[in-house]
Amino acid sequence: MSEPKTKYDRQLRIWGELGQAALEDASICLLNCGPTGSEALKNLVLGGVGSITIVDGSKVEIGDLGNNFMVDEASVGQSKAKSACAFLQELNDAVKAKFIEENPDTLIMTNPSFFSQFTLVIATQLVEDSMVKLDRICREANVKLVFVRSYGLAGFVRVSVKEHTIIDSKPDHFLDDLRLNNPWPELKNFVETIDLNVSEPAAHKHIPYVVILVKMAEEWTQSHSGNLPSTREEKKEFKDLVKSKMISMDEDNYKEAIEAAFKVFAPRGISSEIQQISNDSCAEPSSNSSDFWVMVAALKEFVSHEGDGEAPLEGSIPDMTSSTEHYINLQKIYLAKAEADFLVMEERVRNILKKIGRDPSSISKPTIKSFCKNARKLKVCRYRMVEDEFSNPSVTEIQKCLADEDYSGAMGFYVLLKAVDRFTANYNKFPGQFDGGMDEDISRLKTTALSILTDLGCNGSVLPDDLISEMCRFGASELHVVAAFVGGIASQEVIKLVTKQFVPMLGTYIFNGIDHKSQLLTL
Repeated sequence: MSEPKTKYDRQLRIWGELGQAALEDASICLLNCGPTGSEALKNLVLGGVGSITIVDGSKVEIGDLGNNFMVDEASVGQSKAKSACAFLQELNDAVKAKFIEENPDTLIMTNPSFFSQFTLVIATQLVEDSMVKLDRICREANVKLVFVRSYGLAGFVRVSVKEHTIIDSKPDHFLDDLRLNNPWPELKNFVETIDLNVSEPAAHKHIPYVVILVKMAEEWTQSHSGNLPSTREEKKEFKDLVKSKMISMDEDNYKEAIEAAFKVFAPRGISSEIQQISNDSCAEPSSNSSDFWVMVAALKEFVSHEGDGEAPLEGSIPDMTSSTEHYINLQKIYLAKAEADFLVMEERVRNILKKIGRDPSSISKPTIKSFCKNARKLKVCRYRMVEDEFSNPSVTEIQKCLADEDYSGAMGFYVLLKAVDRFTANYNKFPGQFDGGMDEDISRLKTTALSILTDLGCNGSVLPDDLISEMCRFGASELHVVAAFVGGIASQEVIKLVTKQFVPMLGTYIFNGIDHKSQLLTL
């Protein structure tokens, strides 16, 4: 076993060789290496990203020693970026690490093209104005962006990408692709060769549940004018019908059939989500379509022609009680159908590529195969521009959250983070940042928060006084425990974006360290 394989053994089980290769190809830029940024980057360095670039113009101060493991006493007075870079490099020598001693806000203002060299930017502790500018820059350069912020006991994470498409979304629970209620001819023929009324008990209890349910579904639809069981009563009746075929109580295959009966009730054809993706304007291929959308266009054709309403078959079957012979035959039938579907899809992909003037072999076989296998699990995530979220707020959503006991805390922090940024722009310091003048800061922050609420279209809404006082008490500090948690969440999102596996968070994530709540706001 080669060294990297053993080194990353645990994580390879989660995102596989392809995911690891994507990580090792990625170049990540971190803006500000305070505790939040250092913690986020630490997880990615340990995971084996290709290269990191740290941008931070500040020097290490005594206070930094209390909340950042990536600086030490010897580095006080020196470049924080340099110190963090050296400590992070120690964690994994396979990662290329470099630093730039510059204030990120200045870099955003003066050198926007700097960012186009990266796969992804993690922007920590930025104020609103810089967030808006950076978001514009990264979108234009097609660079993924994750905003992260720790502020006292509050945390904030927001992904911003024009469009993120996922083939391998790895959902937690997903229905097997067995087509019990819509069998293709070969499966139908095989099922017809097996007699459920076989008198030999050993043979009877080794008929796989797939066969039992295909037969039962067929029997049911014939007597119910082609309809599947839909009401609770009908579903119960269907299970009783399956049960009536048992000849003794110890037949595991029939128990499995009754337990799997819900797979018969699932609607035929593709889900509304996949339908929506197929109907997306991007599914009309053009010369600058991404591989994903070219394959979606092929899928759309497949579903309306060869698939007869269904996506390509996945081709795997779960374990079940069965004679070896039946199981192997079933396996072969499912595999053969998946392979045939794949070949049709491949042909359609190549034809579309030809039509739009691209090299027909520019999408590899394994990619098309993976697309076919996951065709029912595709995801498309689009994120609002930060500027748009700030200038055209979803008033009803904000009002709903403020009024909802469960969400008012998260919404309060969201509003107050905007308020502290405006406060800083007006008073050149964060509320409660320096000793003295706390009462004045509290009343100023309260006034600022009220004007933010008005801007958000929530005239007349108020925030709890104790939340405003807390926000001032935080004094813009980064607590290591909050930074580690929020940085961890951020690095997880980065991995999802880079590997293009799992589904990244849609919306604005707020961590509320007072109530220990994590919430997503769709704004």
